[in-house]
Amino acid sequence: MVLKSISRREILKSLGVGAFAGSVLRIIPADAAEHAHRMVMEEKKRASGAYAPKFFSAQQYKTLQALCQAIIPADAEAGGAVEAGTPEFIDLLTSENPEYQLALGGGLMWLDSACVDRYGKAYLDCAPAQQKEILDLIAYRKNAVTDPSVSQGVEFFAVFRNLTADGFFTSEIGIKYLGYIGNTFLKEFPGCPPVPS
Repeated sequence: MVLKSISRREILKSLGVGAFAGSVLRIIPADAAEHAHRMVMEEKKRASGAYAPKFFSAQQYKTLQALCQAIIPADAEAGGAVEAGTPEFIDLLTSENPEYQLALGGGLMWLDSACVDRYGKAYLDCAPAQQKEILDLIAYRKNAVTDPSVSQGVEFFAVFRNLTADGFFTSEIGIKYLGYIGNTFLKEFPGCPPVPS
């Protein structure tokens, strides 16, 4: 069997294929996501820890980071989505995928516009309670039924939440958080752990 060399663009395009049908991990091999994370880490190493967004403006990228932090914050067990490199992962995928550019770029614009209409300022300038209120509004599809004006925000947040989860759980931090040990040989299977009461 001859292995074909795969280009950066092919890998990034493959990561975005079909993601609107659901989570990237349902469609894309984990090794392709791992490759994207490795590309981000290599860039950060070359740039002394800095990452330059490929698609999003500086302001949009800050909003993207804040949203990732809100979805998967750091806790006592592990770092959150930001520490796992999820914003970089999402930006890298978006830079190569026109569907993501439209959905995420348009969604971030919608979010800021909705916040200006409701609170008189963009999402990042809102108080934490206001940020939580708007995210709670767009986090549930049922809210788009009762208030059609938030339907675009609901669709955006659904895609963004899936990408955030995929970026986190394919990262080194996310894999450690899951306790995944890889394909290891067990001489004996001790059975399932008891269900906590």
